[in-house]
Amino acid sequence: MNAPLYTTEILRLAASLGSPRELEREDGRAEARSPTCGSTVSVAVQLDENGRVATLSQTVHACAFGQASAALLERGAIGRSRSEVKDAHDSLALWLTGSCDEPDWPGSKALAPARSRKSRHGAILLPFRALLAAIDASDG
Repeated sequence: MNAPLYTTEILRLAASLGSPRELEREDGRAEARSPTCGSTVSVAVQLDENGRVATLSQTVHACAFGQASAALLERGAIGRSRSEVKDAHDSLALWLTGSCDEPDWPGSKALAPARSRKSRHGAILLPFRALLAAIDASDG
């Protein structure tokens, strides 16, 4: 018998996703869409003087895995540079396909049930893609 796809941990993470909020200052904004499932994530980001994520706000229309991934992004992105977010995205993508060890992002192991479900990978990577695009849209 297969293990359940939507574990209690995934559902808890999805439910813990914060509501979108207005930022004190918005340095960049972007929306990303998954062509495989139609999920969308919009991210607004405020960067610190070194170009690192100071705070962010997300609007997420995605399955439980996309929401869980967005919650993990929200928890771990503060203080990260663009290159750190890009490295996390890339290692997460490789880990999902079984090509490398677990990525160095807090809580990512919770997403393991989706590794065998390629159709969920796009939704999981979506929040990271949206944050990268928001950082790229900033003037800094």
